Formats: sequence, structure tokens, C-alpha cells
Amino acid sequence: MGLINLLIKDPPAFLILSALLLYSVIFHELAHGWVADKMGDPTAKWLGRLTLNPIKHLDPIGTLMLLIIGFGWAKPVPVNLENIPAEKRRKGIILVSAAGITANIILAFIALLLLRLISPESSGRVEQILYLLAHINIILAAFNLIPIPPLDGSKILMGFAPQSFARVLDQLEPFGFFIVIGLLYLGFLDPVINMFQNIILALIAVFLP
Repeated sequence: MGLINLLIKDPPAFLILSALLLYSVIFHELAHGWVADKMGDPTAKWLGRLTLNPIKHLDPIGTLMLLIIGFGWAKPVPVNLENIPAEKRRKGIILVSAAGITANIILAFIALLLLRLISPESSGRVEQILYLLAHINIILAAFNLIPIPPLDGSKILMGFAPQSFARVLDQLEPFGFFIVIGLLYLGFLDPVINMFQNIILALIAVFLP
């Protein structure tokens, strides 16, 4: 179900969910650009993408898809790996690609920690917001771990894989979006997403028993 139906049924919930989704994706993209800048590629900074301003990150089609079917995306932060020194490039691919996933896991951890620390007298709305924030970010992290281009998991895999395999993944990228949509529609990615969700929850549980 898309967010449009939620807007009709529960406008306050629509606003809360939209804001949580939007800024979870923005933090994901910011993390990519921030780590790239630290590795030697200032492209995102030059283009003004290291900002919390949502206008800089919204993709018209991705936003429309989010409203209609509940699945969408933001504009990817531009990264030019050629700006990263050659001896650090493989490491750069891994760290830049993992940055967005890590940001989502950190946001989920903070939300779950706050959920645990708030007093029992707190309003149900606060608990609902924190739960949604954790849930959204765990799903985003799990989804992006899938090793299908252009998702981050494929780029992390490229960083570890031999050059020949990395080239195969790279050649798949122009078709990756359609592959991902097709697999999602058929339900083939559900077990993979659930597996990654369980791994992330287990990781969080190590630090938040």
C-alpha cells in the first residue's frame, strides 16, 4: 500500500511516516557522500549534496513511486572513485558503499535505545515514532545489502571480489533496477531481506541486550 492511502485514512500518521522515510533515506545518502569526501572524493560536497535539505535529494519518479506503491528512492549521491587514490580505491568502494547501510543501522540502534529508555508514562505516539524509525531503517539496511546492482550490497561485493566477477556485476547495473523490481514483485527477495533483517537485529542485540 502506498502512502496516498495512508494520507486519506490517517493524515497525521502520513506526515510522520513520510518524514521518517525521507530523512532515513537522506541520512543514507549523506553517509555515502561524507565517507567518499573523507576518502578523497569531494564530488558530493562540490555539488551541494552534503546537506539535510530534502530538495537536494528528492528524485521525482522515486518520490511518486513511494506515494503510489510504498516503494521509492532518492537521488544517489554522486561518487567519483577516480578521485580516490588508486591504492585506496578498493577499500574506498567498500567503505563508501557500506556507509549508507551503516547509517541506517545506527539510526535503528538509536531509536531502539531511546525506546528502551523512555519512561512508561511517555505517550504512545512517541513509542510509535521510535518503533517506525527503527523498523524503516532496518528494512532500508537489509534491502541495500542485497548484492544486485545498483544496490550497495553489490558494490561491497565488488570491492572484495576478483576483477572478473566485479566486471560481471558492473555490466548488470543498467538492468539491475528492473531485476530488483521484478524479484520484489515475485516475492523472491523477501527471504533475503528477512535474512539480512535478522542479521542486523542480532548485531544490534549484541550492543543493546
